Amino acid sequence: MSGRAWGVLLVLCGAIFLEGIDVAMLNVALPSIRAELGLSTATLSGVVSAYVLGYGGFMLLGGRAADLYGRRRMFLLWLVVFLVFSGLGGFATEGWMLLLARFATGVAAAFMTPAGLSIITTSFEEGPKRNKALLFYAGTAAGGFSLGLVIGGLLARIDWRWVFFTPVILSAFILLAALWLIKEPAGRDRVPRRLDLAGAATVTTAMLLIAYAVVRLEHPGQGWGWTIVSFAGGVAALAAFVAIERRSPAPLVRLGILKSGRLVRANAAALLFAGSFFGFQFLVTLYLQELRGWTTLETSLALLVVGIDAVLAPTLTPRLVARFGNTRVIFGGLVLATVAYALFTPLGLDWTYAAMFPSMIILGLGFALAYGPLTIVATDGIAEDEQGLAGGLLYTAFQFGAALGLSAVTAVNVAVLGAGDSPEAALGGFRAALTVPLTLAAVAAAIIAAGWRSGSPGRERDRVARA
Repeated sequence: MSGRAWGVLLVLCGAIFLEGIDVAMLNVALPSIRAELGLSTATLSGVVSAYVLGYGGFMLLGGRAADLYGRRRMFLLWLVVFLVFSGLGGFATEGWMLLLARFATGVAAAFMTPAGLSIITTSFEEGPKRNKALLFYAGTAAGGFSLGLVIGGLLARIDWRWVFFTPVILSAFILLAALWLIKEPAGRDRVPRRLDLAGAATVTTAMLLIAYAVVRLEHPGQGWGWTIVSFAGGVAALAAFVAIERRSPAPLVRLGILKSGRLVRANAAALLFAGSFFGFQFLVTLYLQELRGWTTLETSLALLVVGIDAVLAPTLTPRLVARFGNTRVIFGGLVLATVAYALFTPLGLDWTYAAMFPSMIILGLGFALAYGPLTIVATDGIAEDEQGLAGGLLYTAFQFGAALGLSAVTAVNVAVLGAGDSPEAALGGFRAALTVPLTLAAVAAAIIAAGWRSGSPGRERDRVARA
């Protein structure tokens, strides 16, 4: 690739690194935030949920907006919004300020992330160059989350407000570089700029309601009434959205894109894989800190080895994809993730880190093999004017998968724990909840295997890529 192409790729990798590090740093700083601001458990949970609502609720709209109004324009505009509201979060003195800042930051990420991905998929021609760029991009995203756990732990020991100020500094550098390096592709004006307002309103409403319902699953003690109402409202809004898109002369989402079995399988596997990964990471964090008494920094360092995928994704994975094709590599990654979760299920009250290490390292390898190729498959063969939409679908799957995984492991853990408060009861809750990521990863592997065995066009495309 040319020097300028590398420059564009590094800027976009910087943005996805920023998104990953922002989420991870906040997660480990929550206890410090609660201690200073005196937040209730519900408000503290809402700080995380607000980001999920903004991200998941506006992702599809964000992806399509990049196609309609310009990828560079959307990327730069929402990077500025991300910068501003991340900084405002650092000045918060009340819980509602943090809730507002995190929701706005999530909305900004929902527009910025698919725009950045579609810039890559339209700037690099389909084939080895695009695959290399996407795998490098995926490795950077994973590295941001892994390093964010450690950096967040260090910053929280100084002052939790730096967890919000640090992304501002990174955003400013990325913005300056993006203004210089990223150019809007020629022919942008030929793309229709009409927005399907009815479709945008209904799909955003549907995503917000479903995201809210999924988040509420984490708190079964609050009752099921609003959860059921939210799910029902989300499904109704989604049905209205489909009806509108079928009649619209310029639909927000061309429903025909969902006829691609390859794309649907990739998104379904991405949703399940994200659910398994984030659910497992959440359980391990609780196990180490609440049951074993490890500090935030010790927990972050223990999970750091999973970040080996940041090294393997751009180095090992491209070679495996070139030799075996995307489908086989994804399947191998999901099988490795399943093995990693299975190895962790016999955890005990006195487990050493040496006993945990095999699961951590195998999961890092599995993530390196699955995440990048899933991104390739989900955007491969999609028309250029729908690359933003394809990115929006993929990141919607990842985001909802993460929220669903967290909610499911929390619900199982709470149900099994019951009124027990002994270490043995807590351990039983963790062991039961570990079946959730194990099951999700196994089902994801089965979905990929089904497409592989069916002799789909995706299999033929893999063979062509290897040739």
